[in-house]
Amino acid sequence: MKQLVPAFFAVGAIMALTGAAVFITGWIYAPYIYTIGAGFIALAQVNTPKGKSKTLKRLRIQQIFGALALILTGAFMFATRGNEWIACLTIAAILELYTAFRIPQEEEKERA
Repeated sequence: MKQLVPAFFAVGAIMALTGAAVFITGWIYAPYIYTIGAGFIALAQVNTPKGKSKTLKRLRIQQIFGALALILTGAFMFATRGNEWIACLTIAAILELYTAFRIPQEEEKERA
């Protein structure tokens, strides 16, 4: 399982990026590719260990909310005709970016 989680994340990230980039062209399969990729990212993040400190647990929960926002973005791609999905993707990206920098800092504090 240790090797499977990073593989899910890598494949999911490539699929989500491809689906979001190609969605602008109007290709009919782009939302499917994006949503499957977002699902892989969420699956990888849910299966990472939470940690022991309160701060690390809070950051992991924020990371999971970001992953759920990625999946919600896929739902917006299917359900809406405008660009509402971009707003949801922006929120998800901010949450994911914040936790990507903060979690390693907190893990380093926990080790020290």
